[in-house]
Amino acid sequence: MGALTIALLVSGGVGAHADELDDRKIEVEQNLDHLNEDMEVLDDDIKETDSKLRGLQAQLPAAEQALADAQGRVSRAADEAADLARRVQVARETRDQLNVKIAEGKVKLEDSKQIIGQIATEAYKRGGVSSDLSLLLNASADGNLAAGMDLADQAMRSQNAALDSLSEQSATDANAKLRLAAVEEEITDLKSAADAALVREQVARDDAEEKKQSLDGIISQTDALSAELLAQRPRIQEKLRVKEAEQVQINGQIKERQERLIREEAERKAKAAAAERKRIAEEKAKWEREEAARAKEAREEAARQKKKNSYVKPKYVAPAPQAAPQERSSWGLIRPVSGGRQTSGFGWRPTPAGTIDYGGRGGYVHAGVDWGFGGQCGSPVKASADGEVWMAGWGGSSGNKVTVSHGVVKGKALATNYHHMQRVVVNVGQHVKQGQVVGYVGTTGNSTGCHMHFETIINGAAVNPLGLL
Repeated sequence: MGALTIALLVSGGVGAHADELDDRKIEVEQNLDHLNEDMEVLDDDIKETDSKLRGLQAQLPAAEQALADAQGRVSRAADEAADLARRVQVARETRDQLNVKIAEGKVKLEDSKQIIGQIATEAYKRGGVSSDLSLLLNASADGNLAAGMDLADQAMRSQNAALDSLSEQSATDANAKLRLAAVEEEITDLKSAADAALVREQVARDDAEEKKQSLDGIISQTDALSAELLAQRPRIQEKLRVKEAEQVQINGQIKERQERLIREEAERKAKAAAAERKRIAEEKAKWEREEAARAKEAREEAARQKKKNSYVKPKYVAPAPQAAPQERSSWGLIRPVSGGRQTSGFGWRPTPAGTIDYGGRGGYVHAGVDWGFGGQCGSPVKASADGEVWMAGWGGSSGNKVTVSHGVVKGKALATNYHHMQRVVVNVGQHVKQGQVVGYVGTTGNSTGCHMHFETIINGAAVNPLGLL
């Protein structure tokens, strides 16, 4: 009893989060896991299209993750290139500041040299610093020696200060030039690294673009395949209508026979009760006849003995009715297959988001339980309980099928159905024992994988087999 879903693309945004990708992966795996029931009403061409679609869907999480990874590499490469560009800019600003300092130092150096040169020139003109200070220091006309000495001291301090400034500036300029050389080398290294980072960024962008084109291609193909499947919706709906009508007819036939079983069981019980009442009545009449004979004999004996008849007629006690067979406390069914993995349960299931709702009802009812065998057919299928074979042979969309009636259990008519078998090994009317092989797991009818579809029918209605096993 197939599901009516064909998985469509549930496309996520570029760079989807990991949890979204995990959810997508789980959804795809669930769609593939329910392959048996999902495909039972579809034609071969639609099955092929759907198979391609599911294959593309299975690629989506990996493709999206690859794109997200590639974009992550682009982001990291861009950050690296931007950081290196910033460091190059900082190094260039440092170089420019050092050049300004060196230029300023050069001016200061020239000023110091000029001062020293003036002092040296003046000393040269005056024949050097000598004991005749008034000549060098241009002493006042009155020839004040103290003032002359003060001026000489000031001149010496100026000369020494100029020399110190010259030495300090020379050292500063030398250090600035060394730093400038190191900065220039750093700029060269950073520029080389920045160029390499830009190359890596471009490679990462090209890779991301390739991944995006791949993902876009998958999405485009998925959209096209989904459109093909949607176009087949009217045809599938007609098949569903026929299939449902067929199922209603089959279940109706089972229900009619089960109702007849219930009536026959009720008639049997009524006849048994009537027979029991008749038996009791006959036994009572017999007892009364026998008792009358005994009473007559007693009276005759009393007359012969000329004694008063003291006979007391005993009260009639009806015999206890025969005990009815004890009803079983459970349905007594066993699992029809050994091994296998349950791939589908019983009951209504809504159409998953992003899938085609062929029936247009928002979901569908799976009328039994499926056990899958991983593509391997041939496992034996066993009768779940003693019973009579009502149907054995081709069952249309159900493939090779067997229906076994288990009579009336707990006051209700019980039957079991076994669908899609590779072959059937029992005949209509045959009585089977619990555990007896009725056929072998197959994939006949509307089925795309080796599996056993098992149903339990009570009073003509399908119920959850897991509640009876």
